[in-house]
Amino acid sequence: MGEEKVVLDSYDTYILSALLSNSRVSLREIARRLKISVSTVHERIKKLKAKGVLKAFTVLLDYNKLGYDVTALIMMKVDGKHIVDVEQYLAREKNVLCVYDITGVYDVAVIARFKEISELNKFIKRILKHPHIQRTNTSIVFNVVKEDFRLQIA
Repeated sequence: MGEEKVVLDSYDTYILSALLSNSRVSLREIARRLKISVSTVHERIKKLKAKGVLKAFTVLLDYNKLGYDVTALIMMKVDGKHIVDVEQYLAREKNVLCVYDITGVYDVAVIARFKEISELNKFIKRILKHPHIQRTNTSIVFNVVKEDFRLQIA
């Protein structure tokens, strides 16, 4: 949209790919593979952070092993003048993983995880009390075929 795009060279692309595959890879290992100095890798990572390309270092959890067995895709129809407010409200909810401003029949899509159906039920009933959420349509995920937010850029 209005954001400035960042052009990556082959070094930056490799660094990001290495971090995507293993965020614990050492700068020394990346430098060794690229045949550049550790300080160069460090500076490039610093620049990628400053440009907003590299937002955070994180871990990938298996939510099912933690008891979050219910994944829900919740589509919402929202009063048009208040979409941004509703999206910010939803983004603060602890079970919500993703909030998307979308086109089509619905205005907002939410992906959320719960330990039990009863938690999802309470969540839906609670958010429907919000004055600007007009209706929801919820789908429950039966089987995860692919779930990986790490887009391979190289």
